[in-house]
Amino acid sequence: MSHATKEGTFGYLKKFGNYSKDFYRFNGELFFPSLGIGTYKAEPYKEDNYIINYAEAIKMALRHGINFIDTAINYRYQMSEREIAEALNEMFKEGDIKREEVIIASKAGFIPLDFPFPDNPYGWIQDTIINTGLADKDEIVIDQHCMSPNFLRWSCEQSLRNLEIDTIDIFFLHNPETQLGYVNQETFYSRIEDAFNLFEELRKENKIVSYGIAAWNGFLYEEDHTEYVSLAKVVEIARRVGGENHGFKYIQSPFNLAKPHAYGYANQKCEDSLFYPLMHACAKFGLTYIGSSPLLQKNLFKRAFSPNVAELMQTSELNDVASALQFARSAGGICAVFGAVDPAHVIDNAVLAYLPEASIESVNTLMRGAYAV
Repeated sequence: MSHATKEGTFGYLKKFGNYSKDFYRFNGELFFPSLGIGTYKAEPYKEDNYIINYAEAIKMALRHGINFIDTAINYRYQMSEREIAEALNEMFKEGDIKREEVIIASKAGFIPLDFPFPDNPYGWIQDTIINTGLADKDEIVIDQHCMSPNFLRWSCEQSLRNLEIDTIDIFFLHNPETQLGYVNQETFYSRIEDAFNLFEELRKENKIVSYGIAAWNGFLYEEDHTEYVSLAKVVEIARRVGGENHGFKYIQSPFNLAKPHAYGYANQKCEDSLFYPLMHACAKFGLTYIGSSPLLQKNLFKRAFSPNVAELMQTSELNDVASALQFARSAGGICAVFGAVDPAHVIDNAVLAYLPEASIESVNTLMRGAYAV
């Protein structure tokens, strides 16, 4: 098989029968771990982005029951995807893992540049994107974001080359709300529709299995905010483009102790004309919710957690990182994606696989109280 399957992901989880029975979740198509590993690293212009390597962390994750890998073409100028390929190829060759056991998600929308960082990034955009017809200049927003179908197709096919795989399991349109404020609502949703038309073509070509939107704040803002994105409108576009069997199946957005809006802020109107938090709206529309940034890029830990956090999350024997991850994976999303470069951190986080998720009552209690002291 050239992509993740129900049978493959089920076979994978059976290798970890000593884990808590709720560590893996099924969305009707695949078995997901409740913790996934991501490959984003902030401050991309710093030198350490060139010398780190995610390969060992990816291999450690796969050896410890974490078979959901999240990346994007623009992460570290395409190097994150290439290092995932390095890890996977080694494990495939050694027979440690099969392709159908691993769920791989990537994203397109941001202009990725390429490693090493070009001397003239604007020249790179002109030569690689504009002069080749992948996008017109007015389709590129603030020199970094583009949703033209030709550019998105190129991004997908480049990601396949970087990852050295035939098919991407989940292909996300990356932070489309970046364009709002620069283009009007009509243009924005028209570009979403063009992107979804392309994604349906890519499904038919077996280059992707499903697609979704990975947003930052777009789905979390109040309805009248400039960058607000309506999930109902996006679902309507998917149905119009792909029919009832469309491939739009996933939403990814931040969910953590400091940014719990996806669970607690009712801002998305559904077909019953009522407003629901994003996670609940996803469930109403039959979409799978994946939580990103469970540690808020480590910004959660600028102050120590209140002792009641560990008590509520059943992580008293662990640390604040474990408490934050426990919260992020316990609210209703299928998976919370953490970043880790150090394999030792992967092992530390995988300890949560032995614990049951926190009760929804505990999550609600923590939502109402302070987590830091």
